Amino acid sequence: MRRGEHRRRRAGSDTAAPRVLDTVAVIPARNEEAGVLASLNSLARQTRRPDLVLVVVNNSTDRTEDYALQFAEDPTTPFTVVLNLASNPHKKAGALNYAIDWLRNESQGRLAETARHVLVMDADTELHPKFIERASTILEQDPEIGGVSASCLGQTGLWRSWWQRYLLGMQILEYGRATTMRYRRNIHTMAGAGSFYRSEALQSVIDWRGEVFWEDHRNLVEDYETTLTLKECGWKVTANQLCVAHTDLMPTLRELIQQRQRWIRGTMDALRDRGWTKHTWPSIVSINLGLLSLVYLAGWGTIQAAAIARHGISQWPFLWLLFASWFLVIYPVLCVRALGWKAMVIEALVVPEMLYTLIRAYWFVSSIWKSYVTRVSAWK
Repeated sequence: MRRGEHRRRRAGSDTAAPRVLDTVAVIPARNEEAGVLASLNSLARQTRRPDLVLVVVNNSTDRTEDYALQFAEDPTTPFTVVLNLASNPHKKAGALNYAIDWLRNESQGRLAETARHVLVMDADTELHPKFIERASTILEQDPEIGGVSASCLGQTGLWRSWWQRYLLGMQILEYGRATTMRYRRNIHTMAGAGSFYRSEALQSVIDWRGEVFWEDHRNLVEDYETTLTLKECGWKVTANQLCVAHTDLMPTLRELIQQRQRWIRGTMDALRDRGWTKHTWPSIVSINLGLLSLVYLAGWGTIQAAAIARHGISQWPFLWLLFASWFLVIYPVLCVRALGWKAMVIEALVVPEMLYTLIRAYWFVSSIWKSYVTRVSAWK
């Protein structure tokens, strides 16, 4: 047993796990003592349990490792190995690669010959009990699909004040809207919160560049970079509304902006590094359309607000009223209908969403600006 490694062996077993595994779950965890047990327990509740769970505790200063070991020592849980990576300069990408390398070294074979599927999930995420079962079915139905991404929903009931209730509530609505579009085959990115990979697809990435997740200080979004690499290797990636992952939300405005700036800044850096390709052009076009939309809405909104102040809403042309009603009320309400009537009412009020749109506009524009004019920020 190597230094920094803890495992649970079943009675009468001399090996860590069977030679060929169906599913291996990998959880990188850094200072996640508050949520790691809940994440691990969601794996124990799966209708199709993973054969092996690898928890990579990296750069942690809290009791994350203790809670992971507590789960590993429970005889009713899936077979679990806890790895302690005390010094990890490559953060999440480094932790994930460490687990994959450990798995390959244990079996002394290629990843594709060791396990059929690899599930990657965050330590602050809880999976639906049928996540693995449903994701496996999707991969079985189409051999060209290399990965199935989770449809992420925000965890509820975490607020302590009215401002926090608003902030978390808008994130829940944001995730809910995104989920309605996660059934597409050619998705933008595999969700870091929960992604189910075909090992053969990950093996093709290893064969190409020696590692699955790009270990570089400039890589702020390992999930997006890996998605692009899978596509470049000829694999399809998809998402499914029934493969649900409930993920943690940002409780403060500062943490929310930092998180989204890292996501968008990292995406911009990856796009600028690769340039215009058949896999990057949809994202490049989407970002540019987003910028144009902000400019248009700012100008159009200012003009219309001035007109209303001067002449009243009764002077507004009918077509403009219809246009505004669709994009400001009807369409947003339809996008969150799966979250229930309360979410639909909040969207119909317009004002809460408009305020959150201003916050989104700030992190969107500032992230693009930073990508071009500032040095690479640290991954947090």
